[in-house]
Amino acid sequence: MKQFTYTITDPVGVHARPAGLLVKAAKVLDSTVTIAKSDGKSAVATKLMALMGLGIKQGETVTVTVEGGSEEANAAVMEQFFKENL
Repeated sequence: MKQFTYTITDPVGVHARPAGLLVKAAKVLDSTVTIAKSDGKSAVATKLMALMGLGIKQGETVTVTVEGGSEEANAAVMEQFFKENL
């Protein structure tokens, strides 16, 4: 299991467009990617409505967990995605 934390910089937070891009990016990986907020809520990154239901806003820090498959490589891919899109 690999984890990293990321503070959302997108002014609107995780809304429909970036959430959709995140789902697409996570679906091609051979790992399970989970996004968790500090309040304990979490969602699997391949579930669009669950991600949007977290209500992640700008300035909030999330923990991204990558389990199974090529964890090291997939965590790096996810971290890069977050930096470029969120």
